[in-house]
Amino acid sequence: MSTSGGLTDRRGIPAAAFVEDVQIYLSQLNLDVNSALAILQERLQQYRVVEMKLLAQQRDLQAKIPDIEKCLDVVATLQSKKGTGEDLIADFEVSEGIYSRARIEEAESVCLWLGANVMLDYSCEEATVLLQKNLENAKASLEVLVADLQFLRDQVTITQWIDQVTIARVYNWDVHQRRLQQAAATPSES
Repeated sequence: MSTSGGLTDRRGIPAAAFVEDVQIYLSQLNLDVNSALAILQERLQQYRVVEMKLLAQQRDLQAKIPDIEKCLDVVATLQSKKGTGEDLIADFEVSEGIYSRARIEEAESVCLWLGANVMLDYSCEEATVLLQKNLENAKASLEVLVADLQFLRDQVTITQWIDQVTIARVYNWDVHQRRLQQAAATPSES
């Protein structure tokens, strides 16, 4: 058994494998034909589960990035108003769909949600640095996720093709083996 195209695992996602020699494949894994066919089908299902997980992570990151950018804009606006004596009027969401208007005078710091019901007070400069770092990390994670998804989709496509070919090869090998057994069991006429 060898991997198709010389591919290897990518971040825990196994590369699709092509079965070159059915008998060696079955003996290496100590499988019968039905078990081998079931494993090949299960592999495709595992790829689908991983794909759904990665797609959910991608959606989360795609929602997170605009939120971080919005926070950066708010902090930049607060910093631009600093020292001007001009108040900032802002509408903010109190809860889903409920907004309140606030007048912000000379903001020296901002509070940022860190997750797990934790909020910390940061100076505007510290908040900008933290949000920039979070934005860079989120964008980098999204790039990796997109690459992982592309690799996974390639493996699904390869696996679907390989599975069809391999299933046919395993089935044909099994039929051939049964014929050989029947031929060996049937006395030959001389």
